[in-house]
Amino acid sequence: MQRVIAVANQKGGVGKTTTSVNLSAALAHLGHQVLLADLDPQGNATMGSGVDKNALDLTAAQWLQQDVALGEVVQSSTAGFSVLPANIELTGAEVALMSIEGRERILANKLKQEAGAFEYVVIDCPPALSILTVNALVAATGVLIPMQCEYYALEGLSALLETIEGIREVANPDLEIDGLLRTMYDARNSLSVDVSRQLIQYFGDKVFRTVVPRNVRLAEAPSHGLPVLLYDHTSRGSVAYQALAAEMLKRHGGGP
Repeated sequence: MQRVIAVANQKGGVGKTTTSVNLSAALAHLGHQVLLADLDPQGNATMGSGVDKNALDLTAAQWLQQDVALGEVVQSSTAGFSVLPANIELTGAEVALMSIEGRERILANKLKQEAGAFEYVVIDCPPALSILTVNALVAATGVLIPMQCEYYALEGLSALLETIEGIREVANPDLEIDGLLRTMYDARNSLSVDVSRQLIQYFGDKVFRTVVPRNVRLAEAPSHGLPVLLYDHTSRGSVAYQALAAEMLKRHGGGP
């Protein structure tokens, strides 16, 4: 069964794109067929996967609006997963989608047509509650929430949880929270430790045991168009995302 994972947080700068790219790479490294769907008009997940967002004839914008086959749009990443690429054209598509009836289900309907092609679809959501984010949540089987362990991140989490509950009530009753992922974690920072403790206290086993540390190699990798798994396989960031993929597979009863 295909699993669709929306990587979402309404707060920016928490590691959504980093998580989307590196989780996709780690799952592909374990032998799974993975599609990374970039739904952020900034196109950072596209670039971080080694695909030039400025040299594309077709992107997610055309796929969502037109009768275009996914196979015509997807690009191959440097790490063996497929990429549904995005660039600034997605901003115009977002506006156009607002006038379409059933606009919140466009992505879900499109992905159903490709249900046999990929075991995992990882969606990099924009950092806002837009129609693109709503589409991702309606299409998803689960939500992965990257969280930086700081005070304002907790406020953003509250808003996202309300959004998820609203989507459950009106459009996707089976939507689950796959887990909360602590990112850019610094154990020397007392606030990080305190927020981490609060997350575990309130969300229990919904918090992934895997913690993604602050890591220079992880931050450098996107500028080379590479997931950290290829940029520096043994770095702490690479090890963390490989552990996250293994933990996620274990949670859902999947093997390596």
